[in-house]
Amino acid sequence: MFGIAWGVGSLLLLVGLGEGFRTGNQKQLAELGEDVMFIWSGRVPAVEGNFNGLRQYYLNYKDYLDIKNECNEVRAAAAVISRSDIHAVSDFQSSSGQVMGVPPNYNQIRYLPLSQGRWLNDDDLAQRHNVIVLGDEARRLLFMGQPPVGATILLNGNSFQVIGTLQRIGHGDNNSINMRMFVPFTSMQALFPLQNVGEQKDAISFINYQPRIRGQHELAKLQVHKIIARNHHFDWQNKDAFDEWDTIKNSEMVGKIFDAMDMFLGSVGLVTLALGAIGIINIMLVAVSERTKEIGLRKALGATNRSVLLQFFFEGAFLTLFSGGMGVAAAAALMAALGTLPSPPGFDTPKLVPSSAALAIGALAIAGIVAGLYPARRAALLQPVEALRQE
Repeated sequence: MFGIAWGVGSLLLLVGLGEGFRTGNQKQLAELGEDVMFIWSGRVPAVEGNFNGLRQYYLNYKDYLDIKNECNEVRAAAAVISRSDIHAVSDFQSSSGQVMGVPPNYNQIRYLPLSQGRWLNDDDLAQRHNVIVLGDEARRLLFMGQPPVGATILLNGNSFQVIGTLQRIGHGDNNSINMRMFVPFTSMQALFPLQNVGEQKDAISFINYQPRIRGQHELAKLQVHKIIARNHHFDWQNKDAFDEWDTIKNSEMVGKIFDAMDMFLGSVGLVTLALGAIGIINIMLVAVSERTKEIGLRKALGATNRSVLLQFFFEGAFLTLFSGGMGVAAAAALMAALGTLPSPPGFDTPKLVPSSAALAIGALAIAGIVAGLYPARRAALLQPVEALRQE
């Protein structure tokens, strides 16, 4: 019984831990946004086909417009200007967080849940309104508990009105995301253009985009590559020329890793479960041999093979299912206790996975039938005379 309980408990706990890693990673990716793809400026050969010298190219606003207008496999795109050298000052405190110039649809691509106020809109972009949305940590530092919406802050001496604040994103002490402040792209472009980009006009930091269909993300990426390569005069087939991050591909790779981990951990648990079942079979066989006289007496008094078979079958099945239930309960209690502890970044607390619980119950049913049926059949086939004569 202990072997069965240990096997079931370890099976559910190991699969629950693996699922905790999977869901934790999925939550981290979800905090970036749904199906988000990034592309930054890159480096290409200075002379086509010669890799001894490289030249830097910078993404610009035209790249963004061409991607938006020409890529039919791209559902949405957003150009971003990002700077970390802008000094923000409020009536209460000063800060030097990351200021990002973004279009209004940026919050539809990236995960930016509002806490108070509103997000940027098309009028802010078209009329270059000096308005700003604060991340949670930036709000806390700049306003120190005071109401921020409607107040004014200075960015390098330029006045901006706070129109909204964001909810806290992520866990732990990593506040880089929550220190961000968002202004309309046109205001950022006019007041705080990118520095150190040579003669490139309208340079941007990066482009976020989403594929029209998640399964066609490679096709969307290919279309983006061709437009950037055309605009900056290099071969689109040169994969080293693109500095990018495909969160969809990353998610799929991580999913495959965790699928393999679940299979491995599940197989370890099933092997332990099988060993426990073998132990119960051996114990039931010993019980049959020790209770031979009892079996003979019952059969001499009229017990049928079926009644003897059912007696030992139910004993074996009960032992298996009861100990398995104890294992399920112990695993669930341990995972519930772990759920009360703070989880590290990238890891979610383990939970009882219904599919693994169903697998354990199914395996238990098979183990119970085997553990009860084989010894029961041995007991039922004993002849009454042979059973009574054994001492």
